[in-house]
Amino acid sequence: MSASIFPDDFLWGGAIAANQAEGAYLAGGKGLSTVDTIPHGEHRLAVKLGLEKRFSLRDDEFYPSHEAIDFYHRYKDDIALMAEMGFTVFRTSIAWSRIFPRGDEKEPNAEGIAFYRDLFAECKKHNIEPLVTLCHFDVPMYLVQEYGSWRSRKMVEFFTHYARTCFEAFDGLVKYWLTFNEINILLHAPFSGAGLVFEEGDNKEQVKYQAAHHELIASALVTKIAHEVNPDNQVGCMLAGGNFYPYSCKPEDVWAALEKDRENLFFIDVQARGAYPSYSKRLFREKGFELEVLPGDDEILKNTVDFVSFSYYASRCASGEMNELNSNAANIVKSLKNPYIQASEWGWGIDPLGLRITMNMMYDRYQKPLFLVENGLGAKDEVNAQGEINDDYRIDYLREHIKAMGDAIEDGIPVIGYTSWGCIDLVSASTGEMSKRYGFIYVDRDDQGNGTLARTRKKSFWWYKKVIASNGADLS
Repeated sequence: MSASIFPDDFLWGGAIAANQAEGAYLAGGKGLSTVDTIPHGEHRLAVKLGLEKRFSLRDDEFYPSHEAIDFYHRYKDDIALMAEMGFTVFRTSIAWSRIFPRGDEKEPNAEGIAFYRDLFAECKKHNIEPLVTLCHFDVPMYLVQEYGSWRSRKMVEFFTHYARTCFEAFDGLVKYWLTFNEINILLHAPFSGAGLVFEEGDNKEQVKYQAAHHELIASALVTKIAHEVNPDNQVGCMLAGGNFYPYSCKPEDVWAALEKDRENLFFIDVQARGAYPSYSKRLFREKGFELEVLPGDDEILKNTVDFVSFSYYASRCASGEMNELNSNAANIVKSLKNPYIQASEWGWGIDPLGLRITMNMMYDRYQKPLFLVENGLGAKDEVNAQGEINDDYRIDYLREHIKAMGDAIEDGIPVIGYTSWGCIDLVSASTGEMSKRYGFIYVDRDDQGNGTLARTRKKSFWWYKKVIASNGADLS
């Protein structure tokens, strides 16, 4: 076997999120969270965008998160499957409302603490390092209703208390932490990203960027607390990654792509560099608002993250003539269709070289280790007469992206690890579907919530096991 270009201590594994996998949405004292109110079907997008207020559940709608894939009750078996593949890292999230059901309590829910202690201990039993996201599109609904979620500065206090509780309760079990998942999605899906619901007359841009400021302050304080609780803790930020390409070499297209990249990177600029970027003053001025900033905020923001984590599914295209009609509606982050690359069944451009481009750009910009914590192909999988799932299309996608990640490492970029998205089939965050599958493990459940929830190893399961065993040297 040829020598691997991946470091000997490279972490290989997969990723899920509590709200897309756990289910048991009110079990063990858990409170209702934002994702529990997002239905499957025609109203889903309006709710995710914060345009349709949903503070209570409806009898006539299906909520995929309520049962999801029942990871809450089946995690020991699922982690055993991950260990069988050879995982050395498993990314998941903590449901905030499982620890603090309302979000503003002083004392945590003991059942929630016990569940996550058991979950992380199960990982360690199999020599799997947990990588834990504190807030993965998951805000207690009580905080949305009582405080307006991240509109309110009070959220900083609630989130830092929650984070400290987690750092102390799980000390010795978890050392890799992420503050906010895909923090830039706040701009594109405000209710999903940050629990924001708009009122009539709102300056929506101001609401979003003020909420972003509160999250950035919270993230910086949480990073500081993590290091105080245990200096070995490593804290990362998390970007929904993928560069924008200019649609042509027309200068207006190049500028449009640069502006679109800045829109996404704005958050990471603050979290990784410790200050608002130079372009932000003009950005806020042109959007017609001033941020409410407290004395001392600039000092707080200097608590920068240890590493930069990101998701990568697709690159994007931008032009000076971009509008609602010509941009791709398949993804929440709007983009023009790239004629030079193929697309997935859901219209996401498949661009492995784009991953290498994105990684080089981010390391050039931040000079911090990278961690690719989401990457995968959503596809419809068929179970054949023999009960097999031959997902060669997923193997092809992952192989080419792992190669590109290897090229980035050879470019000199320090990379901590790789967690493919949805290592076990789960509810799609974008569409609420189960049929948009990402996993190495098939879960018997359909888009309406029917099925046995039985787990089946796909062809990609055995392929990824071989990749991990060879530390990325054998991708055949």
